[in-house]
Amino acid sequence: MELDLEGQYASRAYPILANLVTPRPIALVTTVSPDGHINAAPFSFFNVLGANPPILAFAPGDRDDGTPKDSAINIRLTHQFVVNLVDEPLAAAMNLCAASLPYGQNELDHAGLHALPSSVVKPPRIAEAPVSLECVEWGTLNIGSNRVVIGLVKRIHLRDELFDVEKKRIRGDQLYLIGRMASPHWYCRTRDRFELIRPA
Repeated sequence: MELDLEGQYASRAYPILANLVTPRPIALVTTVSPDGHINAAPFSFFNVLGANPPILAFAPGDRDDGTPKDSAINIRLTHQFVVNLVDEPLAAAMNLCAASLPYGQNELDHAGLHALPSSVVKPPRIAEAPVSLECVEWGTLNIGSNRVVIGLVKRIHLRDELFDVEKKRIRGDQLYLIGRMASPHWYCRTRDRFELIRPA
């Protein structure tokens, strides 16, 4: 079977792709408006893209009426954001942050989460997140109705038990992030793992 995403299935591109490319990591992005209103929203069109310099990207799609989402508006105005990673205990609150609240209403309050000050950007970190990455916008690509925000990672905050100081490595066996699966309501845990040694 062949699916033509430029023709017959063009209007189904989102659910088809979102159900095929899984699991996807989740960025719970915090931003702040110029007048200080905090926004928090989850995005699963997200990943790290490189290490020199450290960059990541996420894609905040437009609202149904074609207007940008609050995260995109705030980043366009301030050029800063924080990506908070989502583990199992944070999953339910992350889902509450997906609610369509009026612009300027704080999703952290709505979800019962708490803000912590960041080190080098104005948007706060989320206290309950296992990992937070402070980012400065490198640029935003507009491709059709897609918007891809590329961020330079300036600081990483993580729980002490997640980092081996001596080896300078993340303790992946202590980090139980969740992933996005099929649209619209499915997620996965990342506890079931196996190792493949890369060939020399």
